[in-house]
Amino acid sequence: MSLNDPLSNAMNNIRTHENVGKNTCIIKPASKLIQEVLKVMQSNEYIGDFKLVDDGRGGFFEVKLIGQINKCGSIKPRFAVKKDGFEKYEKRYLPARDFGLMIVSTSKGVMSHEEAVKLGNGGRLLAYIY
Repeated sequence: MSLNDPLSNAMNNIRTHENVGKNTCIIKPASKLIQEVLKVMQSNEYIGDFKLVDDGRGGFFEVKLIGQINKCGSIKPRFAVKKDGFEKYEKRYLPARDFGLMIVSTSKGVMSHEEAVKLGNGGRLLAYIY
């Protein structure tokens, strides 16, 4: 496991634990970006609660899985998207219209692409989930 992209590792970890049918998952190392992505996933009811555990070595997240995820992953390279350019990437990363979401880092924080469209914000694509 390479630690070049912690977000990618986190998404893969969640996906593999979800596929095997586990109900908890541990994500190391913890970072603010991963925490924000987890908040978006939680607010859209893909995961249950998660908590940050400080072990003195960077910490880790303990995530409760609720069996809602079919697939998730990080988007590399992190494409910059204008406020009206999300449709192209929806077609690429999501299986159907209005199904799943992409997680975007904007100037107003990390949010789902639907929120970004409502606010009229562009940003960088971080991850997708459905």
